[in-house]
Amino acid sequence: MIEFITQPWSWWFSGLMISGIMFFLLFFGQSFGFSSNLRTICAAAGLGKTNKFFDFNWRGQIWNIVFLIGAVLGGFLTKQFLDTGAPVQISQETIQDLSKLGISEPDSLQPIEIFGTDAMFSLKGFLILAFAGLMVGFGSRYAGGCTSGHAISGLSDLQFPSLIAVIGFFLGGLIMTFLIMPLIF
Repeated sequence: MIEFITQPWSWWFSGLMISGIMFFLLFFGQSFGFSSNLRTICAAAGLGKTNKFFDFNWRGQIWNIVFLIGAVLGGFLTKQFLDTGAPVQISQETIQDLSKLGISEPDSLQPIEIFGTDAMFSLKGFLILAFAGLMVGFGSRYAGGCTSGHAISGLSDLQFPSLIAVIGFFLGGLIMTFLIMPLIF
């Protein structure tokens, strides 16, 4: 069974699972998104008394908190019991593009030049991560949701603002990949 679980699964299986979950969420009038969990946690902690944004019925979002906990627990269990230690498999073209930027082929999950402790605790690495975190937080609040909420839930619900947000996410990724990242590395 472990061997079956650790093998790469086809893309269509993930798509089938996501569409099944989205069908049930839409059927029960719910929407999916990870960034909404922060609002729910803040509301549960009582911040609704001091800020109107957190003043809502957070108990209706308990299922989303359970999903968040399940995602974190699933990641932990996968790392502890299913990790093969093999590096992430990426295409040769991506490896060549990364090497032009001075980033070596990953020998684990992420390249150490970007996500290693030396990079994170350098001034440049800290500033990059702090700015990126700020932009992700600002962007998800400004767009009214995160990438998973808009791209999965919003598009499934045929929401035009989600289409605009997803186009913006892709444009931002292209700008980062082809314009900003070459300047940084």
